[in-house]
Amino acid sequence: MQTVVAALLGGPGSPNEGAHDCAINDCNDIIAIMASITIRNLEESTKRKLKVRAAMHGRSMEQEAREILKSALRHRQNEKPKTGADLIRAIRQRFEPLGGVELEPLPREAIRDPEWLKDWE
Repeated sequence: MQTVVAALLGGPGSPNEGAHDCAINDCNDIIAIMASITIRNLEESTKRKLKVRAAMHGRSMEQEAREILKSALRHRQNEKPKTGADLIRAIRQRFEPLGGVELEPLPREAIRDPEWLKDWE
């Protein structure tokens, strides 16, 4: 199996040598290259909307679902904060509409030695 798959993927000695940068050593490795998912309990209205959207774009429902997932995940990666200041800005932007809470600062005092340290002396 390994030789056949390696030949198909362009492994050493195959007519497609160098075509791909991967090799499959086991049938389970195929899953790492091309994953599939099953979505259970999908509402009928959601399925119908996906079917209509796929038809509008001239794609199958499966291809449309792939495109939706790719687009959504690509969008999220672009929003990822790049610095600490960006992260703070993103957090503020998300929670500011909910309102704030004014907290009084705690009084500062010197750090006390723990009780067990007194026994050591």
